[in-house]
Amino acid sequence: MEFRPTKNSEVDKWKEVSLVYNSALKEIGTRLEILNDEFQHVHKYNPIEHIKSRIKSSESIVKKLKKHGLESTIENMVEHVNDIAGIRVICSFTSDIYRVAEMLERQSDIKVLCVKDYIANPKPSGYKSYHLLVMVPIFLSNRVVDVKVEIQLRTVAMDFWASLEHKIYYKFEGNAPEYIKTSLVECANMVSALDDQMMQLNTEILKLSNEDQWDYLTED
Repeated sequence: MEFRPTKNSEVDKWKEVSLVYNSALKEIGTRLEILNDEFQHVHKYNPIEHIKSRIKSSESIVKKLKKHGLESTIENMVEHVNDIAGIRVICSFTSDIYRVAEMLERQSDIKVLCVKDYIANPKPSGYKSYHLLVMVPIFLSNRVVDVKVEIQLRTVAMDFWASLEHKIYYKFEGNAPEYIKTSLVECANMVSALDDQMMQLNTEILKLSNEDQWDYLTED
């Protein structure tokens, strides 16, 4: 069952809600691009590999409301479903995830509602990601609307693992065989080790680059 308002007033309300959520995605997306450009200017590299955004489908919204015993209304959707507007930020290294999150959190008009650090505290399945739930102001012609956006920050390796887990979850409707669950956890551990090793390697490369630059500047 999809969420389909029947009255004209409800249809107009749904269109307006869709407008503000799409606007919120554009707002956060633009800010992330600016931060990435600034980081390139100052530090000579980009912490963000790419950005994905999506609006949650009406079917998924209805399922989530039903799961919590709530009626499928626009008011309940806005109040109780926090991930209608979602942005996934894919970073190069784990350190970049925290760096980008900190830069977002410092912006004065973004209100951080919730932080879930699944990197420091992975889920039992092995899932790792850094989640921010924020409120961002959207300036319409006659008023300002505060809109919730969920931001997920991952490395490329974490995102690859999460995509596989997502496919398995829907394939087995949340009841995958134990050996597959075990293999997923093992893969998550390998992904974590790979991310750590790549970050250490990058640190060494930057250290050597800085030493080479210093040697060049101190030559007679």
